[in-house]
Amino acid sequence: MSDNENKVPEFMQKAVLWEKGNSIPDFTEGKEFYHHWGRTINAGDNSLYTTLTQMYNPLYFNEPYAKNHGHEKIVVNPFLVFNTILGMSVEDLSEGGNGPFVGINDCKFHKPVYEGDTLTAQSTVIDNRKSESKAGAAIVTWKTEGYNQHGDLVVEFVRSNLLFK
Repeated sequence: MSDNENKVPEFMQKAVLWEKGNSIPDFTEGKEFYHHWGRTINAGDNSLYTTLTQMYNPLYFNEPYAKNHGHEKIVVNPFLVFNTILGMSVEDLSEGGNGPFVGINDCKFHKPVYEGDTLTAQSTVIDNRKSESKAGAAIVTWKTEGYNQHGDLVVEFVRSNLLFK
């Protein structure tokens, strides 16, 4: 091996490890998190998600059908809406804790989302308790809400994760 093969690249020498997410003490009851800048859902997102998940409800891909059923245009698959909002919350809520997902409860869809709508999300800590079975761990629970660009609540749910120090 030559000396060049053993050298660490310069960019790696300059790289700084950036911790992501938050840790157990950051999740005090009532604390609010406003998740990143949002996501506009386009027709391709909706069509691909609906096809890949084999959810062939014509509301999600047939505009005349959707309009005949009282919608202004094609409805975005609600599970895509849910997963988009959940995904927005990961960096702030569960990415730093390196623990397993515990569950989702009380998921409610309030308004339809249409192709071209922009979604944003916010979460509030509703519980942070020490785990009885895992030393140094806590179960943290958040209420997450998703909004469209008009500020209308479109989805909400309660989510819990087991987080480690």
